[in-house]
Amino acid sequence: MFDRIVCNPAVLAGKPCIKGTRISVEFILELVASGGSRDEILRVYSHVTAEDVEQALRYAAESLKNDVMLTAEVQP
Repeated sequence: MFDRIVCNPAVLAGKPCIKGTRISVEFILELVASGGSRDEILRVYSHVTAEDVEQALRYAAESLKNDVMLTAEVQP
């Protein structure tokens, strides 16, 4: 399913990365969140493919599917 995303403890402390690079899924998300387009990412990081970017985004989405965020109210 995610053949382009790997986790290796020797690379970026095991963060999910694009295979054969030191570009993490987290970094791709940061680029997109700051307004970077897929075309801009591909232009700046020429060793990354469109499939790499798409898989990174899908990986992040799948990773968050079952997460639940809890908030606590602080009573005065």
